[in-house]
Amino acid sequence: MPGGRLTQQERQQIALGLADGLAYAEIARRVDRPTSTITREVMRNGGPTAYRADLAHRATERRAHRRRQAAPRAAEAPPQAHGRDAEAVREYEEVFTTVLMASGMTTMPARVMACLTLTDTGSLTASELVQRLQVSPASISKAVAFLDSQGLVRRERDERRRERYTVDDDIWYQSMMASARSIAQIVEIARQGVGVLGPGTPVAARLENIARFLDFVSESTARAAEQAREILRTKVERP
Repeated sequence: MPGGRLTQQERQQIALGLADGLAYAEIARRVDRPTSTITREVMRNGGPTAYRADLAHRATERRAHRRRQAAPRAAEAPPQAHGRDAEAVREYEEVFTTVLMASGMTTMPARVMACLTLTDTGSLTASELVQRLQVSPASISKAVAFLDSQGLVRRERDERRRERYTVDDDIWYQSMMASARSIAQIVEIARQGVGVLGPGTPVAARLENIARFLDFVSESTARAAEQAREILRTKVERP
């Protein structure tokens, strides 16, 4: 199995595989690379629907150039906990961020969410986020405000009265429930529209179909979130 960076020809094979609808594992088999390499390559370069071999190749060269320029500063970084490979962790965080962005997050909230999720404590202060991400306090503040509005972070005070931002398993439950409530509001508004626009009209039929579909999705999301939390908590509490 070859090592080193992907070649431009390999990237073209990846692009062809994606266009053919192949799974990452099958593309990896064809180019004789680990599946994780293909996943990381695609997700850090636009995702499966936007991946372009030439753009990916140029972007990789630019990243490599920036890393070479930053090498003296990176050499001073503290060692990773638990013997982790610092470069592998950095690349994984980049992929994780890209996946969050593909789900609809903008760049800075995605970077903050990935940073919090991939710390052992799952909790950082604003100043720690500024230091880790090398961005302004204002950028962190705006990103946290967005994540908080989506139920994706929890604000806490530590023993030094500093505000900390935390992610844990319950955060995802709260976020799913918030999503279900948001969908339920659309259902309510759609059904109000049926009365306003006149029952039996084409637009009223469309709104009723929207309401029925989203009502099912909302209820299913809330029910699945409740069941998952109950099952997972029961497993954890068992001796």
